[in-house]
Amino acid sequence: MTRKLLALSLLFSAFLLTLSGPLMAAGSETEEGGEDPTGFIMHHIKDSHEWHFATIGHTHVTLPLPVIVYSSDRGLEFFKSSDFQNHETHVFGEEYAHEGYYIDSHDHVGRVDGASFIDFSITKNVVMMFLVIAIVLWLVLSAAAHYRKHGTAAPKGAASLVEPIVVFVRDEIAHKSIGPKYKKFVPYLLTLFFFIWVGNLLGLLPGAANLTGNIAVTATLAVLTFILVNINGNKDYWKHVFMTPGVPLPLLLVIVPVEIIGLFTKPFALMVRLFVAITAGHIVILAFIALIFIFQSYSIGVVSTLMVTFINMIELLVATIQAYVFTLFTAMYIGSAVAEHHDDH
Repeated sequence: MTRKLLALSLLFSAFLLTLSGPLMAAGSETEEGGEDPTGFIMHHIKDSHEWHFATIGHTHVTLPLPVIVYSSDRGLEFFKSSDFQNHETHVFGEEYAHEGYYIDSHDHVGRVDGASFIDFSITKNVVMMFLVIAIVLWLVLSAAAHYRKHGTAAPKGAASLVEPIVVFVRDEIAHKSIGPKYKKFVPYLLTLFFFIWVGNLLGLLPGAANLTGNIAVTATLAVLTFILVNINGNKDYWKHVFMTPGVPLPLLLVIVPVEIIGLFTKPFALMVRLFVAITAGHIVILAFIALIFIFQSYSIGVVSTLMVTFINMIELLVATIQAYVFTLFTAMYIGSAVAEHHDDH
């Protein structure tokens, strides 16, 4: 088994070294004008108006994405991202402006005359989000169709995957963390878990977008949790924030600001934890791949490939753990907001 793994690693390393020239073409240039072998790392991590899959020789395999802008003077306009780039190098820049708009080197849409507009463009992460939503819908609708047709029979297909997760989230996360009022929050917790979990797993595929490693996505999930928690907070929850029981009045001047800050630090922690965990994993994997391009050595290629394989296995676990942690902490925050406190005197 070990010999087979080493042989596969050697072949994979040779394959990566063969493609090192074309792949580095997609990277950025150094100050001296040479190719930066680590440039593709940030290219993979950040969002983009173009989905780049591979570079074979001088041919870029890409998917142009819609650029949709609205301005009060010109109305709603639709373009392709390929309209704003060099068609040979696929580089964006102000010099490739099209009909008064451009995409700069940082993938931001701008207007030549500086006038204001609203950007509704569908970027790589947005497409990835639609793909994740489609897969989650397919999973749960397929499972629902199975139960409508077969009732309580043993689950098969998608239902065999969905049922254990639903039962686990309902019984081990929602019920235990929230208490008697858990049922109305189960749909939200299931949506969180499946969205984050599928997004994490798809993000590990070669060429996939870094959806759950995007701070805007994790921030949105955290804000939704913040709203849900505080809308459902009962009188005991808000009493604990603004009039903590058992605390002398003078100390409330210190405790109350701390409690108010705590309302925001909880979703902030959710946002940062998911963002950092997923992004760090991608950077580490890509950094080991970059070592092959830097040293141009088959021995380094074998070692790097083994490390990438090992870290990818860990990332599969991390993908599930991070979905679980985000869902668990959300349930705990909801539980603290809806719990009934009975003071005994």
